[in-house]
Order: sequence, then C-alpha cells, then structure tokens
Amino acid sequence: MFKTAEGSTGRLLQLCVGYFTFYVMTGVAVKYFLAEPGDGFPGMNGVQYLVYSTLGSAGVVLGVVLGLRWYRMESHRLVTWGPLCFPSEYLYIVPSGVCTAIVIPTTTLMYTLPISVMVAMVIMRGAIIVVSRVVDAVQIRLGLLQKRVYREENIAVVFALLAVGAKIVWTPSIVNPLADALERLGLEAAARLRLDVSAGDNFEFLRSRAAVGILGSYVIAYAIRIYIMNFYKNTRARGEQLNNRAFFSVEQLSASATLLLVILLLLALPQRLGWHTAQIGQFQEAFASAHPQWKWAAVSGIPFGILAFFSVFIFMFKGRTATFAGLVNRLTSLIAGTTATLLFHYLFGGRFPEFADWLALLFILVAVAFLTQAERKRRVELVATEEEGIGGVPESARRRASA
Repeated sequence: MFKTAEGSTGRLLQLCVGYFTFYVMTGVAVKYFLAEPGDGFPGMNGVQYLVYSTLGSAGVVLGVVLGLRWYRMESHRLVTWGPLCFPSEYLYIVPSGVCTAIVIPTTTLMYTLPISVMVAMVIMRGAIIVVSRVVDAVQIRLGLLQKRVYREENIAVVFALLAVGAKIVWTPSIVNPLADALERLGLEAAARLRLDVSAGDNFEFLRSRAAVGILGSYVIAYAIRIYIMNFYKNTRARGEQLNNRAFFSVEQLSASATLLLVILLLLALPQRLGWHTAQIGQFQEAFASAHPQWKWAAVSGIPFGILAFFSVFIFMFKGRTATFAGLVNRLTSLIAGTTATLLFHYLFGGRFPEFADWLALLFILVAVAFLTQAERKRRVELVATEEEGIGGVPESARRRASA
C-alpha cells in the first residue's frame, strides 16, 4: 500500500505526510527549548538552540547520504580541473549548498531578534511562494520550462499569500477599529476580536537592521536555491536520469562544509577583529559553556534533519512547476505550524492559536482545493506526454487538461 510510482500523486502525498509529521515535531521542539525558563523548560536562547539542533540535524543528514552513497551522480558531461574530474552539475549544485548553509541558520536566528518571530516566519513563507512563481516565469521565458502555470496554481498563490498575510495585518491598529465598528452595528461578539495594544506593530522588524539583513539573506539564498533546483530538473535531456537523491546529497555535503568553515571563523576571528555582538557572544558561549540540556537539543534537531529530505524532494518533484511545488511545501509547513502550536498548547500549556491563525488555515484550505484541481490537470498532461513520447507539452494534453 506504500509503494507509489515516481512523479505520481500518491508519491507526492507521501512526501507531504512525511514533511508535515517531522515539521510538527520540529515546531514543538523549538517552542519547548526556547520557552521561558521555569516549569521544566530549558530556557535556551535562540543561538544556543541553533548550534545544538544543527549538530543533530547535520548528523542525520550526513549519516544517510554518506552511508547510502547517494552522492553518486551520473552525468553525460564531465568537467576536468587538473587532477579532478566531476559531473558538470556540481558547478551549480555546490553553490546551491552554500545557499542552504545560509538558509539553515537564518531561519533560527530570527528567534534571537527583538521582533515578532511569528510574523517573520510568515513573511519568509510568503516570500518563497512569490519566489517560486517568479522562477517559473523566468525559466519559461528562457525556454527552460516547457510547461505553463495553470490558472488554478495562480489562484492558489493568491490565497496562500492571504494566508500568510492574515497574521501580518492582525494588529491592534487594524483589528480594534474593525471590532469597534462591528460592535456599533450590533455584533457584540466582535469585542472578542479586540487585541491588547501591547501586541505591537507587526512591521516593527523593518526598523531593525539585523532583522532586515537576516530576512533578506534568507530570501535571496532561497531564491537562488529554488532556481538551481528547477534548473537541474528542467534541463535533463530525454533519457538522462533525474537523480534528486544525488542532488540533495551534494547540496547537503557542500552546505555542511560551508557551515563548518563559518563555525571555525566565528570561533577564531571575532576577538582578533574586534567584533562584539550579542549573537556572536551567545554563539561562542554555546561551545565554551554548553547548556545542561544541549544533548537533548541535539536530539531534537534530528526531525529537522529528516524533514530536509522531504522538503527538497517536494521542491524538486518530477513533472511539477516551481509554483506548484513551492505552494505544496509552504502550505504544508503552515498547516504543520498551526498543528505544532495546538500540540504545544495541550502538552505544555503554550498559547492557543489565535483567530488570525484559524483565518490563515481557512485560506490555506482554499489554496489546497485549487492545487488539487491543478494536480488533476497535471496528471492528465504527464500521462499524455508519456504516451506520445515527445518533449514538451502536447497540444492534445492541453485540450484534455482544460476539459
């Protein structure tokens, strides 16, 4: 019952279930280790947890790719540099790994800044949805992508952005006047919508150079990475294997090497160069004086390492556009994030999802409904392409898909 064909809807659903499961585990772990100390919580700061969880996640990823030798890649074009001979794909997969090395820490570093982390997270997700659509537009114009983005996919993008935007606009300056207006119309229940003014401004992060820098680094690195993933996927010649495992392995190996180099530099250079920031101090302290529960934090990083497999395989899913794959990836993470919040509430007494979270979930479900229609069309198109045995998208498949 678990055996599915490559590129099938069943395989896609399996990847989503795996990604969802390990994302929920990761979300609960992050909330647990970063919760305020007391009541049994470790009370780690964001940099400490970043160091220890990355150790666990990198360990499981490297163990799999090296142990199973997934890094072996067949290529029709080899590059020779002196004594070295390697597949030409390495020339862009290795830079993708460097971008991955930027994405990994910037995600957690948002927890170290005096801004709304939840808002930063939804902005990150929304940015990747937009980036995925832009990548499709660019590669279609360049002739790399021989598919069109379906209308349903574009509609799903709109609702996905509404989902991530729901949390951003849910601020006292917007919600409270709305609640007052509804009360004046006789809807007394609207008073429950009113927010405490201490909730602050969700765009406060724009006044933080560190926050803008980290967020910008994340978006740029992810944009380059998504472009490279789809370049690899869309430029395979007929008969040339699409080896996502090899791509993932080479990318992760280069990401791990980059992270190791950065760690060594951050441990050795700041004092010599006179760098003094709170984040660098916390980073060095995480090594010099390990938190009593650092081992458990490292163990909690294992689910994050496992979900990396599912995340990349969704982004690179066979026969789908970057728009579709990016939406599936980000929407799954949004649903998992709400689920993690619920679990943490019932298990550890964390906050219950707010109205904005449920509103976002509603928009997500609408986006999923449109994605389901797009997936049905794409399956018809892929089957027709395989039957006719020619490149590109056959006109007959287009007609059947739009019927």
